[in-house]
Amino acid sequence: MAASPQLRTLYDVQQLLEKYNILVHLGKRLWDIELMTIELEHVYTAGLIDVKIYMNARAVLNREREYELRTQKDKSKWSVNHHGR
Repeated sequence: MAASPQLRTLYDVQQLLEKYNILVHLGKRLWDIELMTIELEHVYTAGLIDVKIYMNARAVLNREREYELRTQKDKSKWSVNHHGR
């Protein structure tokens, strides 16, 4: 049995999905992450990847989603504080 791929970054998850001809680029990083999460679920439920790979990829996507949400929140605070609203 082949070793499980090491998934550490969003790029790694993109590469995993590309193995199944799934290419995601919607133009906004958060949207890409959301769609990759849905597509990953489909790949897993189809039995194409095992639970270990699925959970690893989900952890990466969850971490990246949280980062994006935090970044957007910080940008929103900055905009309010610097525009006097």
